[in-house]
Amino acid sequence: MPTSQIYRGSSSPAHTTTKVTATFTGDVYLDPISITPETAIANVTFTPCARTHWHTHEGGQVIRVIAGSGWICDKGGVPRRLRTGDAVWAPPGTTHWHGADEGSVMTHFVVGIGKTVWHEAVSEEEYKENREEREK
Repeated sequence: MPTSQIYRGSSSPAHTTTKVTATFTGDVYLDPISITPETAIANVTFTPCARTHWHTHEGGQVIRVIAGSGWICDKGGVPRRLRTGDAVWAPPGTTHWHGADEGSVMTHFVVGIGKTVWHEAVSEEEYKENREEREK
């Protein structure tokens, strides 16, 4: 009979918190739980204004905000506010970005399904656009 698998947190040498840079803008810290070709499960902490680049997930992505506030934006859409406790489902192939608010650190738990395809950085203009709509 199979047994449950325990994935140790960042205290384990195999799972250390890493500052990621290549596909993020600003200071972002990744605490991986399990990274396989099928799924990437992690806690990710964004400092104020830090964010992902535009990206898609082959099988979709689940995001659950653990602390702080931030934004998610689908390509061609308006950034939408995220708050502690919010959950997001980004369907397969949806090009999007997510990251922290201007005045908050944000930590979220993510499950990326299948391959992640990274695109260009989110510009300052894209991050700040539609501010009036974003503040609602």
